[in-house]
Amino acid sequence: MDPVKVIEIKKSVFEDNDADARRLRKELKQKGVYLLNLMSSPGSGKTTTLIGILNLLKEKLRIAVMEADIDSDVDAVKIKEATGIPSIQLHTGGMCHLDAEMTRQGLSGVETEGLDLVVLENVGNLVCPAEFDTGAVKNAMILSIPEGHDKPLKYPLMFSVCDVVVINKIDVLPYFDFDMEKCKEYVHMRNPKAQVIPICAKTGEGVEAFAQWILEEVNNWKHN
Repeated sequence: MDPVKVIEIKKSVFEDNDADARRLRKELKQKGVYLLNLMSSPGSGKTTTLIGILNLLKEKLRIAVMEADIDSDVDAVKIKEATGIPSIQLHTGGMCHLDAEMTRQGLSGVETEGLDLVVLENVGNLVCPAEFDTGAVKNAMILSIPEGHDKPLKYPLMFSVCDVVVINKIDVLPYFDFDMEKCKEYVHMRNPKAQVIPICAKTGEGVEAFAQWILEEVNNWKHN
């Protein structure tokens, strides 16, 4: 009897997506559009943080936002009402992540001509979104204090692929057993080059530092 043929589907899917992501990055570079992929678990304060940084950056950069979710348009409406920045909602049809082709489809609904920055707010999840290259220039993620400082140990890939880790809800630090220094140590175990920025999206503390990181990233990328 002939041996059973085994097809490595997952590997093939990732390889195809990585190639598509590289093409998308090249296309966006030619247009001068910086794509930032923002990830986190649900309830981390991703949308609130995004509203804060958009209001700080909208006079300095031309921006659009893509909000990815399984259903609803709550986040896109919230962004548009709170910032005035163009925002579209991407429904993933039950998928817990976006890949490069899905991102490309989303970008086709955004008027990218003349934009400096597009922020993709990915589906709330610490596993699937980290596995798929969206074609973004950089990845950012938000970890909230109530989630615990050990998350970089439990979700290694997410923290490995992120260039900046924003630690949100620092206003509740006194009420949780969260060790900030341990968290930074664990983040740098996964990615020694990752920047860690503590913030409170609710009060605005630290949000300017995150906005400044984005502004410098976009300006450096455009001139290199």
